[in-house]
Amino acid sequence: MKRVAWCMFVLAALLSGGCGYHVAGRNNSLPQSVHVLAVLTLENKTTSYRIEQKLTSATVHEFLAKTPYKVVSNPEAGDAVLRGKVVSLEAVPLLFDTKTGRATTMLVTMTCEVTLTQTDTRKVLYHNDNFVFRNEYEISTDVTTAHAIESFFEEQDPALDRLARDFAARLVAAVMENY
Repeated sequence: MKRVAWCMFVLAALLSGGCGYHVAGRNNSLPQSVHVLAVLTLENKTTSYRIEQKLTSATVHEFLAKTPYKVVSNPEAGDAVLRGKVVSLEAVPLLFDTKTGRATTMLVTMTCEVTLTQTDTRKVLYHNDNFVFRNEYEISTDVTTAHAIESFFEEQDPALDRLARDFAARLVAAVMENY
């Protein structure tokens, strides 16, 4: 009987302790005093036209959709301010169509600097000067390989919207998890 009780105790202790893992983006490491985030337009240090606007817009949308925070653009109105820079952006052909030799998939790598600072204390809540985002994107097969990179980043290209949404999801999860 003691053996059964001991086994039950050990089992209960193991189950109640958990493994320490949790779903990414579901943990909130920000202080309880933060209710309003000011998200400033990212600086663009690349030659990609208006990418900072797309990334900022997607980041604001992601914070609104996935967190309880109100988002503003005025730094004085926020309990914390998110600032960032797009430092580099590179797209290279990854996969090619064997019949035509045209690129069908691009590997996009973007490096950013991101800082979230609490307004009243000036405490840095999150900082990463080497936030690397990397993902693969399919491109239209009706363009030549020579023009594939340029067409990928055209202003109207839906791939840029996908890139911005994917980047924002990873950035918001990183800020919320503080990793």
